[in-house]
Amino acid sequence: MNKEVLINCGAGEIRVAIVEDGKLQELFLERTIGLDDGALKKKGGRGGHSLIGNIILGRVQRVLPGMQAAFIDVGLDRSGFLGAREARCLADLPGFNDDERAPKITDCVREGEEIVVQVVKDPIGEKGARLSANVTIAGRLLVMVPNQPGIALSRRIEDESERARLIAMGEQMIAEDLLNEGGGKLVPGAGYIVRSAGIGATVQDFREDAERLAEAWRPVMTRRQSAKVPSTLYQDLDPIERTMRDEVDAETDRVWIDDLHAYEAALAYCRRTMPEAEDRIELFDGPDMLFDMYALEDEIETLMSTRVKLPGGGWITIEGTEALTAIDVNSGSFTASTGLEETSLNVNREAAEEIGRQLRLRGIGGLIVIDFIHLSDPANIQTVLDTLNESLSRDRTPTQISPMSEFGLVEITRKRIRDPLVKLMTECCRPCDGHGRKRTRDAVALEVIRRVERQAAAAPGKQVIVRASPEIVEWLETHGEEVRSALARRGASRVVFEARDEFAREGFDVGTAA
Repeated sequence: MNKEVLINCGAGEIRVAIVEDGKLQELFLERTIGLDDGALKKKGGRGGHSLIGNIILGRVQRVLPGMQAAFIDVGLDRSGFLGAREARCLADLPGFNDDERAPKITDCVREGEEIVVQVVKDPIGEKGARLSANVTIAGRLLVMVPNQPGIALSRRIEDESERARLIAMGEQMIAEDLLNEGGGKLVPGAGYIVRSAGIGATVQDFREDAERLAEAWRPVMTRRQSAKVPSTLYQDLDPIERTMRDEVDAETDRVWIDDLHAYEAALAYCRRTMPEAEDRIELFDGPDMLFDMYALEDEIETLMSTRVKLPGGGWITIEGTEALTAIDVNSGSFTASTGLEETSLNVNREAAEEIGRQLRLRGIGGLIVIDFIHLSDPANIQTVLDTLNESLSRDRTPTQISPMSEFGLVEITRKRIRDPLVKLMTECCRPCDGHGRKRTRDAVALEVIRRVERQAAAAPGKQVIVRASPEIVEWLETHGEEVRSALARRGASRVVFEARDEFAREGFDVGTAA
């Protein structure tokens, strides 16, 4: 398998594409312009800016025994949600263990008290951020859990002999640190989760990663002593470093980065934590745009469509509602098979292979119901379920799959971490009574910025003229200093924005002066 990581550091957002054997497998977006606007002033996790991993000193606003949850003021538009399960590490129950009753929310928190929590799910729609009191800090090989001693393993590590070896190494690392006469360098009492990147690592590798995590944790505790509620005590890595930490592994052949500053940041991170990957990082300097290497712009555009074509002529339709996401499988023009059962099997298998990829790319979470074409043979049903399981097995986000019902329905639950791509880039269209969607103002403005970059690269030194609707030009001018500074870094220093009433929101023209 040929795996490449493409990092496009555009003037308005950072986009990360994971490409395997020439095919897009994962896509991550993080906005870098406009985060001080409106609701984003408090960094509410919208507009593409993620808060996941941030550790915050908050205050308990309400404790609801009926819901076994509490609402915490963490400085966002809406209070964060802390369930009893995520708060159990705070329970003051001497001798409590998993065999006794689970602690209630009233055993864990009280209204008005200060509490350190971590964002585990961004605000989505009308819901506030999901929080946990069992904070963690992720490293390259390990995740440190300050409030929970012991060694655990990623569920993606499946080899039993390797699991036993990694647990033994983690325990050895902790034991050796406790015996250090000069004082241990690790966080006392902390536990660790071994990530899949830790496969094949040595005790020394673990120790170095754990020491870096300790260096990151100690300032958190120092800030906690003097911080006022609400305050952010720790922010997770920026998108470039986070990509290197989470997405670059032994299977990665190359990392392309199209921005010099981001390239240097990635190199610096690698030298500190993963020197073996340094020679795989390359600076992409054109002449074309980075995502054009695999025609990714066109494929990203198709992610806004409800229909996904299958290789054999069939298709799947993906439609979301407040309650669930429905996926319908259609045979279309598929004619390669000789019988109905065989046709249904082949179309269903193609759909099952594609569904896992589409869920990852679109960021779809929650309840997902798939309506497969009816199958009669139990062996064929199992083949489709096996294919679906394999398709979803590559997903870092936890998923569960139900058996197929007699009506051909399969239910999936996929942990919802942040808004899906379609909600990030589009909004309900009021003139059509909510039955359609249109691009958000932010999404169109960022597309304009990318088009300006492309035009400037095609005609170096020439003035670029943008003609767009007044609301898009207003957005660009509102963030004028950020936009022009970012464009100048990308080689587009001469740009003029003209508001034209004849353009609708999604219409614009980018050209050069004669």
